[in-house]
Amino acid sequence: MQAVQVQQGDGPVILAFPHVGTEVPPEVAARLNAEGRLLRDTDWYIHTLYANLIPGLTTVTATQSRYVIDLNRDPSGTSLYPGQTTTGLIPDTTFDNVPIWHQPPQAADVAHWLQAVHQPYHAALASEIARVRAKHGVAILYDCHSIRSQVPWLFPGTLPDLNIGTNTGTSCAPELQQAVSAIAAASGHTWVLNGRFKGGWTTRHYGRPEAQVHAIQMELSQISHLAAEEPPFALHPARTAHLRQTLTHILATLADLAPRLAH
Repeated sequence: MQAVQVQQGDGPVILAFPHVGTEVPPEVAARLNAEGRLLRDTDWYIHTLYANLIPGLTTVTATQSRYVIDLNRDPSGTSLYPGQTTTGLIPDTTFDNVPIWHQPPQAADVAHWLQAVHQPYHAALASEIARVRAKHGVAILYDCHSIRSQVPWLFPGTLPDLNIGTNTGTSCAPELQQAVSAIAAASGHTWVLNGRFKGGWTTRHYGRPEAQVHAIQMELSQISHLAAEEPPFALHPARTAHLRQTLTHILATLADLAPRLAH
C-alpha cells in the first residue's frame, strides 16, 4: 500500500493534499457501513482543481481516505479545536454526525494506521519542506482542503468560499497572510481569515516563520467548485474555471514573495 504520492517541483511552494484520498484497505472497508463507504467527507477533486496552476509546484498527495486515518489531526489525538465539535484521528461519524462504522475502530487500529499511513505521509511532507527550504532558503506550505458549505454539526450558517487559516497569524509571515487576504477580497468570492478553520495540525505543526517555513491552510467551500455537494460530487466547469483564476493568483503571488522571506 502506497500512502503518499510526491511530485517534486523546483519552486518554493508546496501543495499538501491530505484529504483527497479515496483508497480504503479491504480490512477497513469491511467494517464501514453504507454511509461510510460513500466517503462523503473527502476533499473531492481538490488535487484536480489545483493541477498545473503555476510552474514549479511540489505536491504531496494522500492516497488513503480520511476514514482510514485523518492526516490533518495531531497524532497524539489532542483536539485542534477544544470545546468545539470536530472529528478525531479516525472519525466515528460524518461531518453530519452520522455513524460510518458497523464495527468501530479500536485503539489498536489507530496505532496501526498512524504507523502505516499518517507517519509516511508526514515523513514525505517534512522531507519536501527540507528539500525546498535548502534550495530556496524558504519553503511555503499551502495546505489544500474543502468542505461542504453547510454543515450544521460543525458550524452555523453558510461557510465563505475561501477560508484562510494561519493559526491566528502565527504560521506564516504577515506579508503572506496580507497578500492572500487581499487577493481573496478582490476575487468576487466570499472569504474569511482565521474564521471557523484556522489551520489544522499540518499548518500548526510545520508553520515556523522564524525557521523560514511558512504554512497557510485554504479551506474551500465545495459549492465554489462542485456542481452539488452530494454524490457524485462532480466539478462544475464554470465555477472551477473562476476559482482556478483566483487560486493561480494566490499561488503565483506566494511564489513571487518567497525570495523576500529567504535568509
